Amino acid sequence: MADGLVAQQGWQLFALGSAGFAALTAILGKLGVTEVNSNLATLIRTVVILGVSAALVTARGEWESPGKISRYGLLMLTLSGVATGLSWLCYYRALAMAPASLVAPVDKLSVVLVMVLAVALLGEPLTWKLALGGALITAGVLVIARA
Repeated sequence: MADGLVAQQGWQLFALGSAGFAALTAILGKLGVTEVNSNLATLIRTVVILGVSAALVTARGEWESPGKISRYGLLMLTLSGVATGLSWLCYYRALAMAPASLVAPVDKLSVVLVMVLAVALLGEPLTWKLALGGALITAGVLVIARA
């Protein structure tokens, strides 16, 4: 029973972990871009992420031969990587220019954009909770961005 509950709530624990690490990313990144230009800071961050990811895949024995990865999956992951890189470049440039307490909330407008794209492109259902949450996030971003 407990294993089923952990599996059921696993995504929430990882999502909270993601939020916590994202908060640290903003604070540590802001401190870093005071010493290094934002593009070089992004490169350093990317190299570290590559090393951490490779170590995790190695430790878990999850390497696969490239032939096992579908072309579609590889294309989508490649495009996702390009989007991630561009996002990080913009994020670090914004951190170099403005307080982290303003940049991070505006960056989280991505949550609303994901909701819209998930409904439009992935066919996920638009519920009143999703619409209300998206509207509240947008309102919060507008309040903070106009501070």
